Amino acid sequence: MLVQDKTVVRFHYELSQVTVDGNEFIEKSNADEAMAYLHGQGAIIAGLENEMEGKQAGDEFEATVQAEDAYGERDENAKQRIPIKHLFQKKRLQKGMIVSVNTQDGPREVVIEKVGKFNVDVDTNHPLAGKDLHFKIKIEDVREATAEEIAHGHAHGPGGHHH
Repeated sequence: MLVQDKTVVRFHYELSQVTVDGNEFIEKSNADEAMAYLHGQGAIIAGLENEMEGKQAGDEFEATVQAEDAYGERDENAKQRIPIKHLFQKKRLQKGMIVSVNTQDGPREVVIEKVGKFNVDVDTNHPLAGKDLHFKIKIEDVREATAEEIAHGHAHGPGGHHH
């Protein structure tokens, strides 16, 4: 089965940032559990979802995704001062640390720029905003999404969302 709208794709990945000196490793998926997503629902970055289209189980490929098709370009005005009590992080806060903050839309990752006694100044851009990304992908399997997954807009089960 080919990756197309309303299919659930399970895959492993290795993610690097494209730099002038080559690719700088960022992270990779857990070797024991593939990531799962519902194709066509915007569950992964647009550039990677486009690269997945038409592939099938067993395919291995590499893809470079430009910043605008990944986490977008950086917005230098995306700075905010927030009360420390809204952070999920309980460790000692430091400049450059990535933390989760509770927002009206749920948790969101931000980067600390300055730490005060009661507040922190944060950069609300995604930590990978403005960066071109390189992926190494191995598709484990592709299956039709269930009616429930389509209704919920995400994959269920191992590697996907659990209720």
